[in-house]
Amino acid sequence: MVSIQAIRGMPDLLPDACNIQSQLIRAAAEIVESYGFREIRLPLLEKTELFARSIGEVTDIVEKEMYSFDDRNGESMTLRPEATAGVVRAVIQHSLVHAGPQKLWLAGPMFRYERPQKGRYRQFDQFNVEAFGLEGPDIDVELIAISARLWKRLGVTDLLTLELNSLGDGAGRQRHREALVDYLRGHADLLDADATRRLETNPLRVLDSKNPAMQDMLAAAPQLPDYWDDASREHFETLTGRLDALGIAWTLNPRLVRGLDYYSRTVFEWTTTALGAQNAVCSGGRYDGLVEQLGGKPTPAVGFAIGVARLAALMEAGGTTAQPVADVYLAALGDAADAAAVVLAERLRDALPGLRLVVNAGGGSFKAQLKRADRSGARFALILGDAEVESATVQLKPLRTHEEQEAVAQSALADTIRERMQATPAAA
Repeated sequence: MVSIQAIRGMPDLLPDACNIQSQLIRAAAEIVESYGFREIRLPLLEKTELFARSIGEVTDIVEKEMYSFDDRNGESMTLRPEATAGVVRAVIQHSLVHAGPQKLWLAGPMFRYERPQKGRYRQFDQFNVEAFGLEGPDIDVELIAISARLWKRLGVTDLLTLELNSLGDGAGRQRHREALVDYLRGHADLLDADATRRLETNPLRVLDSKNPAMQDMLAAAPQLPDYWDDASREHFETLTGRLDALGIAWTLNPRLVRGLDYYSRTVFEWTTTALGAQNAVCSGGRYDGLVEQLGGKPTPAVGFAIGVARLAALMEAGGTTAQPVADVYLAALGDAADAAAVVLAERLRDALPGLRLVVNAGGGSFKAQLKRADRSGARFALILGDAEVESATVQLKPLRTHEEQEAVAQSALADTIRERMQATPAAA
């Protein structure tokens, strides 16, 4: 019989990888909440219309990559391919901005039908940060500062580069579009099939092309900064001036346009050369028109999304490893010790919240239990035999470095064990 396998492009997340991603998400949540952001949780399934109206019907996501189906009532539903549209829908539906500016974050899976490759999957997790009701460049700066603080916390700052651009506004953006279309039509013989299609539907996306044969031509194409209006230029210069004041290095990338229709003004990406072709780890920008586009009142908005798997891979490239399973492994030898170990473990967990304590299960010799203790990554083994139960003691054995051995007698763990052993486990 053939065993059932995971769906292609939707990989299992095994414990070590899950451990690193959980470290990442916990760190990100702690940082954004220290800036006043609050968590929001949204359904994985939304009406297809939401993404068609927000992302754009002629984008690759809507045309080729969404997991959509008709439900029993014949209404088209879609597994979310990105999170921002859903956040905007919730903000409008629940009138959140009526109470003032909103600063929100969420984490969870997204779904796109793409060709699976390293760093790009059909189910993937994102960490999103979104702010509503704040129109100045100060909130743009704050989001970039948040991301920079996270890189520092995770030890990957030196592996990332910040790229910035502005899509401008209104008439200037339209003038750039017209100039770009004229330029591309004049080089139609160099356009590949995707670029030819986008020329008529979403010409700005042609600048996103990674086709090597088009790069020289695109490098000479009309650039957005030449068409910024005064307000867009002032917004961008204020943003970059404050980043300079914070010591956050950045590079102007005039071909950075983002792949979704709803962006305006500031767009940014944190990229890396350490992960091969999938070089974007964090992407974001302003989408001031999206709330109104989806039926709400005009509301400025800005946000970013982190690819969790890509950032986790970058952490591993920078030397991060999965945290050990346990801090302490409790080995029990003998029937009385087996019974007493459970009681002692619960007393230690009460006294030291957050202590990762694994109690040996399934018996085994002293040697076998110490092997399990070592495999758990624990720094210490607690050894409890029937003799220790009788004398209300326990042995504390360091499992790692000589320095840790010397520190055992003074450790808070040792003091707590002595206190907890005053009530003889055998009496329990």
